Amino acid sequence: MAALPAIFLRYFCTEFFNPRFSTVKSKLNPGYLSTPEWQQYQTSFRMTQVNENLSSAGDCTVLVTGGSGLVGKELIRQLINKGKKVRAVFNKNTISEINSHLLEQVHCNILDVEGLAFAMNGIQQVYHCAAIVSFNPARQKEMFKVNIEGTANVVNAALDAGVQKIVYVSSVAALGRLRDNGAVNEKLNWTEKTSNSSYGRSKYMGELEVWRGVAEGLDAVVVNPVIILGDGGWEAGSTQIFKTVYDGFPWYTDGVTGFVDVRDVAKSMIALMESKVCNERFIVSAANRSYKDIFHLIATAFNKKLAHKKVTPLLAKIVWRWEALKSLLSGNEPLVTKETSATAMAKVYFDNTKLLQFLPAFKYKTIEDTIAFTCARLQQKLNTH
Repeated sequence: MAALPAIFLRYFCTEFFNPRFSTVKSKLNPGYLSTPEWQQYQTSFRMTQVNENLSSAGDCTVLVTGGSGLVGKELIRQLINKGKKVRAVFNKNTISEINSHLLEQVHCNILDVEGLAFAMNGIQQVYHCAAIVSFNPARQKEMFKVNIEGTANVVNAALDAGVQKIVYVSSVAALGRLRDNGAVNEKLNWTEKTSNSSYGRSKYMGELEVWRGVAEGLDAVVVNPVIILGDGGWEAGSTQIFKTVYDGFPWYTDGVTGFVDVRDVAKSMIALMESKVCNERFIVSAANRSYKDIFHLIATAFNKKLAHKKVTPLLAKIVWRWEALKSLLSGNEPLVTKETSATAMAKVYFDNTKLLQFLPAFKYKTIEDTIAFTCARLQQKLNTH
């Protein structure tokens, strides 16, 4: 979900209007790199090495799936800062930014039942972050297999290993985002009418596997994040939003959705894991903001020109149909789909009050602080490459 507005909006530049994307490293908005928050963050981030062997049973109590993803890496960093021993499962990419004797990495696909059983040995708490996020119809079968069957495998392995509790990263897409009246809350569920997304369906059905595990005796909490902002891969996930603006993209939509800092997503997951809260789901959202607002904040942080051209509904419909035809003829993955187009144009509001009621001490970072921090981190990465 997180990447789709950037993919959709960026398409107008690359396919129709063909501006020249800048590759020159810009000067970051001054002042942020000297703040205490930034210095503290830098102290905790290091390069990593991979532990070749699993620790003995009982030596490691926390398992994180999807450890190389945006949420997984931030979660691991925070757990290690709390002194937790973490076993991180990754599928393709190792975790190359965290150096700690408390971290061990395990190469395992969540579709590998035997591998999961091995990785789950001695584990007491599981954070299940691994998933495929795709809005390409051609990847639907693969996505359903990983997001549904893979989640079932994690739940079964947790039950067999006697895991105490699992926190599952779902998505607000599983709640059915397209609502005519009122804000989306945790009481809502995915339906054909309220969702334009096969991804949302896959996450909803993944949740059903978690609730099935609850019925079999597993304690669980489900989190449903909105668009997660953080310094992940420059070309992947929600970080594409930052690259789109950095490259001088002039277009925006009037769409509205929820946004949240990846650090707050990880922090809320740990707080829920360590609490007595069980068998509940929580929307994780700092604020509802327009894409235009977000683009302008990012542009200001990067000292880039503000987006000033509005994407109309008609233009959006033309683009996804044209891209579908191109995909059919070429066999390549479409850059824009009907799902991503509709989501980028929609105005959807999320109710975040439930999490704050269950965790009264929890406070979200402001979107302004999140974007300033993320832009500073991304700029530093660019300047060192």
